[in-house]
Amino acid sequence: MTTIATKKQILEGAGYVYSFDREIYLNRTARKVFSLEFVEDHSEAELKARIIAPVPSSGAWDFNFNSEPSERVKRDLSAMLG
Repeated sequence: MTTIATKKQILEGAGYVYSFDREIYLNRTARKVFSLEFVEDHSEAELKARIIAPVPSSGAWDFNFNSEPSERVKRDLSAMLG
């Protein structure tokens, strides 16, 4: 079983940083966000697949959470992230 430390290394190796106040991993260049719960609950293979998956060309952020965040949460995070 993969530990959270190994998953953290995968994310950091792909350019993600952890936001303690939001409990998310984010990569501004890739425009992707992973919740801590998603990272904890999904396999290393699923995490790697989501990291390399393309982001829609619309410029929107790709949110990877266990359950779909509300539109308000998406707007708030998008505004915070830039």
